[in-house]
Amino acid sequence: MVQSTETIEAPVDYLGLTEVAGEEVSQEQVDRMVRRYVWAGACCTGKDVVEVACGSGQGLGHLAKLARTLRAGDVSPELVSAARRTYGDAIPVEVLDAHHLPFPDRSADVILLFEAIYYLRSPDEFLAGCARVLRPGGKVLVATANKDLYDFNPSAHSHAYFGAADLPGLFARHGFTVRLFGDTPVDKVSMRQRVLRPVKKIAVTLNLIPRTMGGKRLLKRLVFGRMVAMPARLEIPPDERFAGPEIPAGQPDRRHKVVFCEATLGPSTGGAEDHPA
Repeated sequence: MVQSTETIEAPVDYLGLTEVAGEEVSQEQVDRMVRRYVWAGACCTGKDVVEVACGSGQGLGHLAKLARTLRAGDVSPELVSAARRTYGDAIPVEVLDAHHLPFPDRSADVILLFEAIYYLRSPDEFLAGCARVLRPGGKVLVATANKDLYDFNPSAHSHAYFGAADLPGLFARHGFTVRLFGDTPVDKVSMRQRVLRPVKKIAVTLNLIPRTMGGKRLLKRLVFGRMVAMPARLEIPPDERFAGPEIPAGQPDRRHKVVFCEATLGPSTGGAEDHPA
């Protein structure tokens, strides 16, 4: 089942939910961000790429080195302005609504949506737009927090989360087939995190998790220890490869903090060689 959270009708301050350059984050968060762009890079090389909900654009520089063309956007004007300050005119970044993609039919090969599908009022509207904008065989790449962990904590203003059991059905409605990959194994995180997982579960159950960015930073210092500054752009070595395992589609995954979904429009033509081990 899809885990739903309360729908918020008022305008959402996504700037208050997204870390921008210079703000304190955990090293794990930066590493996770690096891995999702490394994973995406294998599909984006030589392609016409769109990143939706790009935030302040930490991964756009890496994608621009690989893609034939790159367009990006976010619903938050403040985050778009931050991305433009980083890249200037080198990468076109615009304010856009994921429910109404402003791109011509069959004009893209890959569409990225990272850590944002749960903020969409209607994921079906987004995927219908993707099916229109993508060329046959095009791909949607999604990275999402894994709702099936027992200590999962939904983000403020989220609508619905989709896990490994839910993503195949969601995408199938729009003509996509999926492959799923796991990132950040829960048994490989720091001992401090593993010890504190039961405490986090209690805090989630009692609704004690902070909702403000300041409160979240204090909690992250407790859980992760030393913090680092979020970079304006990720520096990713050109030989970096994603090594996360493929995980079964259609059943919950409880071994990874993040689920990567590669959805291909029409009959799947991809193979294991598309994802270097």
